[in-house]
Amino acid sequence: MTKKNPFRYFKTSPEIIRIAVMMYVRFPLSLRNVEDLLHERGIDICHETVRYWWNRFGPLFAREIRKNRLHPSSRNHSNWRWHLDEVFVKINGETHYLWRAVDHEGEVLETFVSRRRDRKAALVFLRKIMKRYGKLHVIVTDRLRSYRAAMKTIGNTEVQEVGHWKNNRCENSHLPFRRREQAMLKFRR
Repeated sequence: MTKKNPFRYFKTSPEIIRIAVMMYVRFPLSLRNVEDLLHERGIDICHETVRYWWNRFGPLFAREIRKNRLHPSSRNHSNWRWHLDEVFVKINGETHYLWRAVDHEGEVLETFVSRRRDRKAALVFLRKIMKRYGKLHVIVTDRLRSYRAAMKTIGNTEVQEVGHWKNNRCENSHLPFRRREQAMLKFRR
């Protein structure tokens, strides 16, 4: 069976559709800003067209990027430096911990939610990451002792870096989550 072309009923070229969708997704632009930028390049479309393309082709482009970038068997991802951090979140009124692994480019590799912040939870998180992405060169963590105990269990204590300001890459990945959380709190009031 042949693969159907998702762009077959569109008069606009696939390159222009890809540019419009990627501009909207990648940069903090509104639909009308994307419309204006494309108009400056001589492409006359409506902001509603950009929204339609984003809804229709956004998941397709995301699948392609994910397939090419983070496929475990192809090893297209970076094992150079990972940043690990945890942040507490409230889910249904109970405190849970959201563990995150971020690579040196700021891409979120893995997330994990646990009720505790101990060696066992850190060990489950580290094994989950290493099973998916393989062996790493450097892990940057904060001063939480659970990481050191889990690394000792795995046998990777020599690749761990601990520092006060070294883990800013992962701390910054929590900011969009915190912004959404603050917006939801304002909505409830």
